[in-house]
Amino acid sequence: MDYIPLSDAAIRQIIDASTIYEEFVRVEKRTRDFSGGMYWKRQGAYEYLVKTTPDNRQIRVGPRNAETENTYQKFVERKRNTEDRLRSLRQALTEAERLNKAVKAGRAPTILISVLTALDKAGISRHFTVVGTHALYAYETAAGVRIAQGALATQDIDLLWDARKRVQFFMDMDRLDMSMLRLLQKADPTFERKEGQLETAINAKGFEVDFIRRQPEGDDPHPVRFSKDENDLWPIQALRASVLTSSPKFKHLVISATGRMAMMQTIAPATFVNFKRWMAGQALDRPDPKRRRDARQAAIVQTLLDERLLADDDASGEHDQEMK
Repeated sequence: MDYIPLSDAAIRQIIDASTIYEEFVRVEKRTRDFSGGMYWKRQGAYEYLVKTTPDNRQIRVGPRNAETENTYQKFVERKRNTEDRLRSLRQALTEAERLNKAVKAGRAPTILISVLTALDKAGISRHFTVVGTHALYAYETAAGVRIAQGALATQDIDLLWDARKRVQFFMDMDRLDMSMLRLLQKADPTFERKEGQLETAINAKGFEVDFIRRQPEGDDPHPVRFSKDENDLWPIQALRASVLTSSPKFKHLVISATGRMAMMQTIAPATFVNFKRWMAGQALDRPDPKRRRDARQAAIVQTLLDERLLADDDASGEHDQEMK
């Protein structure tokens, strides 16, 4: 068998944990609207409301009057309510992670969870799509099965950068004021740029993160570095990456053996099947062991689709609207 069903307890836990995780992420992002603070500042006979930002900037809102009093009260109340909700959800998330581990709800590599989390917290996860073998962790969780380990073993993750959204991406990177390599080091401080492979970061355990992109089209920049840091990573062109870039996306929760969770954006299962079949039969210079694994992975995902254990869309039943 290329896969076995998860236990009923594990499936129930995945459903419950997904609800908690998604609400936690939503509220955590909402707290950013209330980052910094507000206070009243007096200057002689003049008193006015000031908003502070996380980078210690001060923004004058306006003189003290009924309108700014209302603004201040609403800000304080919403900030307090949001922080209280986040605190409660963090406790629920900790318990969900404990139960995930207890019922063996997932087995994705912990480093995969850490990388996806780092991208999400930085607000740039939408610019990247997981392609290749690691997509199977999202598919198996959505299908409620455990795919045979032999079809999954790999020490690298491929992240496809969407060059179509490059303007917003570089604005985001400027906002972060951080290189992609430094961002990965938030997931694991041992990540370094691999010698001789400018597109690859590798950690002290030999796990690699490879950044790929479509071949240049139109006014796509080429070559391109992720930031102004000369030691940063450069996504490399990949064959048929344009097909993956424009394909519908599939989003689902993935869970590690330790119970930690992250949301993965990958390609739709049918696209995965077609791409893996192409890799197995037509990709030039593809080693035979990898061809056999490609064919096996395609067959497994196709079976999950045929048996309606896996739907060819994301967890909410909607394709990424930007891809239409």
